Amino acid sequence: MDNRQAILAHALDLFASCGYDAVGIQAICTAAGITKPTLYHYFGSKQGVLAALVEERMAPLLAQLAEVTTYRGDLPHTLTQLVHIYFGFARTEPVVYRLMLSLWFGPTTGGAFQIVVACIQEQHRLVEELFACATADHGNMRGRQHIYAATLLGTINTRVTMALNGFGELDDTVVSQTVHQFSHGIYS
Repeated sequence: MDNRQAILAHALDLFASCGYDAVGIQAICTAAGITKPTLYHYFGSKQGVLAALVEERMAPLLAQLAEVTTYRGDLPHTLTQLVHIYFGFARTEPVVYRLMLSLWFGPTTGGAFQIVVACIQEQHRLVEELFACATADHGNMRGRQHIYAATLLGTINTRVTMALNGFGELDDTVVSQTVHQFSHGIYS
């Protein structure tokens, strides 16, 4: 593993286990076996490390979401695919998912929140656009796409949090339950 990747890997572990604010540059350097100038060379700062982590580790999720949130006339199928994507990401990247949630629901002051909020807003935008496009077939949803996106993402994040904390699984049954729970009532 090269220095850059070592810094990112150790920073991710430290941020997720100790909290972003509790981790200093020296702790990352010690864990990665590098010097501060090396970290500064690659990232410029601790915020730079976090920004690279979020950008690189969340890119696969955002790419999958961009693809699946294209409305193709079957909203239940699309919602099922969307939930599968989030659950799959949580299974393959549990530390990244946990870090994102902790920063999203943590203090809103400071640079860490600003880095994460951009990624969260992009997810919300993609899901909101899905609902906006679906109003062509489901006119009763018109004007509600913002709250639908927030509610769906909140439901997904709750299910993921429960699973990451050992209170459930992220299997096909839970995907179906999540879509059903969310969908109940949005078509009426």
